[in-house]
Amino acid sequence: MARSIVGFLVLLLFLSFCEVASFFQPISDPHRSAALELFSLDHGSFESLEETYEALRTFDLLGIEKKPDVTATACRLISEAVGSSSSTPKDLFYALKANSIAKCAIEDKAFQGIIKRLNAAVDGASSLLDFHYSVGGLVLIKSYKADVHLANADGIFRSVKAFSQSDGRWRYSSNNPESCAFAAGIALETLAGVVSFASSELDQSLISTLNDDISKLFDSIEKYDDGTLYFDDKLVDGHDHQGPLATTSSVVRGLTAFAAVSDGSLNLPGNKILELANFFLGIGVPGDAKDLFNQIDSLALLESNRVSIPLILSLPSTVLSLTKKDSLQVKVNTVFGSNAPPLTVKLVGAFTSDSKDASLVESQELVFDAGTGLHNLNNLPKSIDIGSYSFVFEIVLHKSEHEKVYVTGGQKKVPIFVSGLIRIENAEISILDSDLGSIETQKKLDLAGQSAVSLSANHLQKLRVSFKLTTPRGHAFKPHQALLKLRHESKVEHIFVVGNSGEHFEIVLNFLGLVEKFFYLSGRYDIELTVGDVVMENSLLRAIGHIELDLPEPPEKAPRPPPQPVDPYSRYGPKAEITHIFRAPEKRPKEELSFAFLGLTFLPLLGFLIGVSLACITFMFSFNQQKLSRVGVNLKNFPTNTVAATFAILFHVGIGAVLLLYVFFWLKLDLFQTLKVLGLLGVFLVLVGHRILSYLAATSAKLKSA
Repeated sequence: MARSIVGFLVLLLFLSFCEVASFFQPISDPHRSAALELFSLDHGSFESLEETYEALRTFDLLGIEKKPDVTATACRLISEAVGSSSSTPKDLFYALKANSIAKCAIEDKAFQGIIKRLNAAVDGASSLLDFHYSVGGLVLIKSYKADVHLANADGIFRSVKAFSQSDGRWRYSSNNPESCAFAAGIALETLAGVVSFASSELDQSLISTLNDDISKLFDSIEKYDDGTLYFDDKLVDGHDHQGPLATTSSVVRGLTAFAAVSDGSLNLPGNKILELANFFLGIGVPGDAKDLFNQIDSLALLESNRVSIPLILSLPSTVLSLTKKDSLQVKVNTVFGSNAPPLTVKLVGAFTSDSKDASLVESQELVFDAGTGLHNLNNLPKSIDIGSYSFVFEIVLHKSEHEKVYVTGGQKKVPIFVSGLIRIENAEISILDSDLGSIETQKKLDLAGQSAVSLSANHLQKLRVSFKLTTPRGHAFKPHQALLKLRHESKVEHIFVVGNSGEHFEIVLNFLGLVEKFFYLSGRYDIELTVGDVVMENSLLRAIGHIELDLPEPPEKAPRPPPQPVDPYSRYGPKAEITHIFRAPEKRPKEELSFAFLGLTFLPLLGFLIGVSLACITFMFSFNQQKLSRVGVNLKNFPTNTVAATFAILFHVGIGAVLLLYVFFWLKLDLFQTLKVLGLLGVFLVLVGHRILSYLAATSAKLKSA
């Protein structure tokens, strides 16, 4: 049960921090570490030119100097793409985008060939992506060479505009009736490229119509509970669902590209730009390379856009300690952490988390520290005690011209936790008489120390525990939980909630009314007190002593204590020793008799060895007939022909090998090993035996005919 109480405290703290997590931090070092990890070379190269560009763009925006050696790899891929006649407009588009960062050496002749191919692709384009890659490629070449032109810009603008829908979304082609916001971003970026090539002959009514389309597109924007805005699409026929991050990123690219060429005709609410930036920052650090690129690229475009630059208010810490006298610190930066223009941060209000009454503080300015770039409030107001609050901040720009460039989003509400040490006073534990309520035993409790009390009581008495909690400001404090636990020596536990009246906490346990709850179990009960809160720096879970209870005998139908749960880790502990009982050994014969029997079993083996020895001796002297005849060996029919004699000798050697195999079978080999070798020797004996027997038969036939 102690684990569950501590776990509950941790859960409360986690849920509290989840509320703080709705507030956003600018791009920081974790994003740089993630970029180095996610954009890693695969076998010395990236999978495509698109991934190569995304890696280069992300490294460049994050200012990663010690980036992987991708420049040489990128230049090789770029050279292959621009020099190949089979490269598609998409390949050329991403090759040129990657080259804008890698700065590879490309010959002027190659640029001329690319211009012709992209112009031809524009003339033959039939889908939105065809226009996007070909026009986008020409825009990139224009940054290298000023003499790049786009013929019939008005007609191309109208062709692309034909894919738009009445709700501000766009189609990928005329054959596809489905529209989406992701395609709208691609279309806006493409039309921005067309406008950059066009001169005064472009119909201005088309620009006005496009502004209306953008306004309709923002009518379909979606919103999270924390106020952040994003675009999302459902599954589009022929194209996979891109997700909110990719879709919003596509729209941001299109909006910022069109705003750069619209000469101020595009007017978007600054608060929507800020909430789009908060959406990208609220993602944290993505775990996918594509998502990380979309996040970083979009935030970079929002920071450098011509409509409004969002300013992000963040706090280094949203937990302040009254005991440590922490100061309130606020930081204002752009989405990439760059310094903000001269401004003032005001604390305009502070409210308790469960109240919407008047503000606890008056509006006051925070002091700016130029060295750290932080706006500080060194001393919290006296009205702020420990607890959870919502602080309301407001950013005020010093120069009026900055209000047209930067967007602050008005007032910003941030959850703040104020913690501190709680004073625990007048802690007592007493044994009371059940009838009169008079104190029979009373002891002081030192909850800050390790002392423990020892008490005894019967079922006609009561147990009272009381204490007082006050905050550093001297106010009464009510924690999230105050629990008293009694644990019997049989591990049966009982938990009671300690009630409070203002700043005084007290619980009285009447044992007469609790005998059934205690299952009539007499004996020792350990007493444990738990006082905890997320803002209480000295939360405690402490054993304060034990009490010996004398309860009456249980009646016949009294409830029994529940079975205690088995510790799942006990299965890994030491097991009980297993003792085997073996039967008594049977009576054996005398040792002399056993040795005599062993000798008899060896006699056949001894005869076998003698026979093998004689066979070997006979074979050694087989060519000396005079000496062998003395021992009775008959070699009259032994062939005299050299070839036949050789086969005869091999035949006898094979027989000797079989006999030797029998010896090894007796000493070492098993049956299967012996049969394998015997099979090979058998084949050998059949071959040489057949040859020598054929010779002997032929010789005998000649003698008979003679």
